[in-house]
Amino acid sequence: MTTTTAATTTTDAAEATVTGERADLLVALEKQRHFLRFTTRDLTDEQAGLRSTVSELCLGGLIKHVTSTERHWANFIVEGPSAMPDFTSWTEADFARRADEFRMLAGETLAGVLAEYAEVARRTDELVATLADLSATQPLPNAPWFEAGAEWSARRVLMHIVAETAQHAGHADIIRESLDGAKSMG
Repeated sequence: MTTTTAATTTTDAAEATVTGERADLLVALEKQRHFLRFTTRDLTDEQAGLRSTVSELCLGGLIKHVTSTERHWANFIVEGPSAMPDFTSWTEADFARRADEFRMLAGETLAGVLAEYAEVARRTDELVATLADLSATQPLPNAPWFEAGAEWSARRVLMHIVAETAQHAGHADIIRESLDGAKSMG
């Protein structure tokens, strides 16, 4: 279990006091994760897998996608571009597997999806607290949407995770409101 406040992060594995920029990053991550998770409150597994708009997105699928995205980017901070898929060589089968990331598959449960997300978040939070240098850079992986030869710092990757989570929390809010009228905010 990880609890985050403005100045400290405490994990079961070890206690660490995190201040300044790292504390700010942890608070921003947790706030956006909360809004995303909150959209699934009181839902059944079936409801978490429902599409309520014309898009292919469902709440469980969005959480699966954000989990996968955060996992890949956290691995990138430590391992570099080899931790990320090389999208330039993807096949139709690769894209089909990626599409499964956006939906609840047979046998998946909302509790299981949320538990995996919590584990990935715990690992990312630990990385924020213990990484030697937030300015350390890695070359970006091969993908048509990245500039060739560009590098991102760990700090920029973490800000990207915050932005990605916030964007998908907004999508989730629309899906949830379309399901049953429940709102995350307001």
